[in-house]
Order: sequence, then C-alpha cells, then structure tokens
Amino acid sequence: MIDIRLLQRDFENVAAALTRKGVDSEILDNLKAISEEAKLKRQEMENVTAEQNKLSKEFGRYKKEGLDIAPLQANINELKSKKQTLEDDVRVLEEKLTSIALGVPNLPDENVPDGADEDENVVLETIGEKPSFDFEPKEHWDLPNGWLDFERGVKLAKSRFSAIKGQGARLERALINYMLDFNRQRGFEEWYVPFMANSNTLQGTGQLPKFEDDLFKIEGEDLYLIPTAEVSLTNLYNDEIVPADELPLMLTSYTPCFRKEAGSAGRDTRGLIRQHQFDKVEMVAITKAEESEEVFEKMVSCASDLLTSLGLAHQKVQLCTGDLGFSAATTIDLEVWLPGQNKFREISSISNTREFQARRAKIRYKDGKKNVLAHTLNGSSLAVGRTLLAIMENYQREDGTVEIPAVLKKYM
Repeated sequence: MIDIRLLQRDFENVAAALTRKGVDSEILDNLKAISEEAKLKRQEMENVTAEQNKLSKEFGRYKKEGLDIAPLQANINELKSKKQTLEDDVRVLEEKLTSIALGVPNLPDENVPDGADEDENVVLETIGEKPSFDFEPKEHWDLPNGWLDFERGVKLAKSRFSAIKGQGARLERALINYMLDFNRQRGFEEWYVPFMANSNTLQGTGQLPKFEDDLFKIEGEDLYLIPTAEVSLTNLYNDEIVPADELPLMLTSYTPCFRKEAGSAGRDTRGLIRQHQFDKVEMVAITKAEESEEVFEKMVSCASDLLTSLGLAHQKVQLCTGDLGFSAATTIDLEVWLPGQNKFREISSISNTREFQARRAKIRYKDGKKNVLAHTLNGSSLAVGRTLLAIMENYQREDGTVEIPAVLKKYM
C-alpha cells in the first residue's frame, strides 16, 4: 500500500508518480480531498483534546479552592462529547482513505522509463546464441512427440488446461527439481507452502481487493487458489518483526499457480503460454531498504544464469511505467527465445516492491529501537511450463524428437 502519510505530506509528487503509472486523476482528487479532510479533523480533535486536558487540570484547583465546578464540568463534558464525535469522523475518513489506497498501485522508481504499454519496454541486454536449424522449426504444439495432450486437459477441466505425458511429464518434474537446486545453491532457502491462501494473505501482497476477478475462489471458504508462490512466501512473515540480523531472507518454492486470466481473452489460446494452471518455481526476498537493490540484481542474475545453464538465449527487459505490475516499483523481465514463434516471450519477471507489500502485510524489522518496514522482492525462477516449451522449441530435431539439455539428464 502507498504511504498515506507521505501522500498527505507531499501530495503533488506522489500524484505525479502515480499519474506515470496511469492512475486516474479522479481517484487522485478523491484521495486528496479525503486525505485533507482527515488531516483537518485530526488536527481539530487534537486541539479539543488539548483543551480538555487543560480544563481537567483546572478541575482539581477549583475543588480545592471551593469554586463552583458546575460550569467547568459542563465545559469538560461538552469537549468530551465533541472529541468522541471527531474521533468517529477521523476513523471513518481514515478507513475510507485506506480502502481507496488498497486499490492504488505502488509508486514507480524514478529511473523506470515512461511508456504506455509493453511496446515501450526497454531491452537492456541479449544473452546467449539463438539456435540455427537446417529445417523450419515448429511451434511446441505442432511437435509430433505426443507430450502435450490439450484435448484431454479440456475434457478434465476446461479450455486452457492441459495434460502432459511420458517424457514431457518427466521433463516438467526434472525442471522443478533442477530449478530448486539451482536456487538453493545461490543462497535461497527452500520452502513447501500451501497452494491456497486466505483473503488477508492475498491482500498482503496486493492481489486483493483489486484482482479478485482473476482468482479462483473456494466456495464457502475464506480461501483462494494461489496465483503465485510469491503470495505464500512473502506472507510467511505477515505481521511479524524479523530480527535484523536474519535479513535478507531469501526464499524459494515450487507451487502450481492458478489464474483465471480474466484480462487476456483471445491471447495465446494455443499451447502452454497462458494456462489457468501452471507450475512455477518462485524466488522471494525480504530485506532491509539499503540491501534491496543489491538483492534485486542477485535475483535477476540467478534467473538469467539458470536460463544460460539450460542453453536458452534470452533478453533482459526493463518494464516501462505502463507495463509495470500493481505492486512493483521496478521490474526486469527475462524473455526467452522461441524459434517456433520466431520471437522472445516472457519467462520470468523480477520485481522490487520496496515497502509497498510490507506496509500491507506489516512485515517489519528492528533498526535500533525502531520498527522499520522491510522491502520485499519477488521473481519467477522460472515459469516451468514456459521453460518446457522453450526447450521443446530450441532443442527440437527434424523428426520431432527433443534433445534434453545436459544439466537435466541426471534429473531424468
């Protein structure tokens, strides 16, 4: 959540930053009006409290000197009643302010490039060599190896679900194990977490209330299927004060992920690119403010090096303000080369959310005697299904079989 006190203290700069991220001016005007009203009411309440305290001190002197206390008592009672009314007003206004703020995205970092959408993202670096073929490479769904069974996936559930069999299923499992081992060797502690989360947990990382339509809800329960392990890993420390000497916390986990893909009608309807259920290995870090930039770079390098180890050409892309996620202050995507599609496609997204999620989830650490909001970071390492299809397309042979990358053979 954005810092409401910063909003009240420096509205113009906060509004300018949010405008870069496409926040509607009407929402900003509403935030400003409620914020100013709450500030004025709080100041009035503090003035009434000060006056009440002053008269209460006089009360003892009046009694001691035998003065008539009735007018003074009436005054105090009136102030007490006024204070209660003002407290109620302030509470209602601050609840309203918080409710609106929960739907407002994070401020983008100053160095994030301005842009309307993904077409204005900036390619920072291309890594690795694209494979060459002496035949026309196929897209993964056209390979005749029989790994992917989309018809049976639809039969079991509905469109955008798939079944994977035989060597393809073994490769999916091999990738999960390899990714977890790779991350663990880079200093990430492995966790196994629930695949469901309650509403408080999802609010902590920013999925609720704004993105409820993209979540699969469990009927009759305060539970949702998780859209990413970022939700579970980050909220392991929800409403906790982490000892400073334990930071940074570096966490990794495999989970299936579940998304309705509500805003992607008509996009990537074929293949494994955009499924309602997919496997992912996630990285999450909880850090001190002064460490988060260094940890961010480590997470980007970890995911990039993982792709390099698999022999997959890819590029690092800095997202512009118009393509930046709700909770992110800055994001670098990794896009893998898919020869069948003859284009780069996103396979990992690494974001620094600064204090945004920690403020919502109340994740703090001790800095001397003060409790300070942590910084939280998250990133895919990697989306397993997209890695599977990248291997299928990059390592395909003319007869439709697929070579297994050397680092995965022991896992097969």
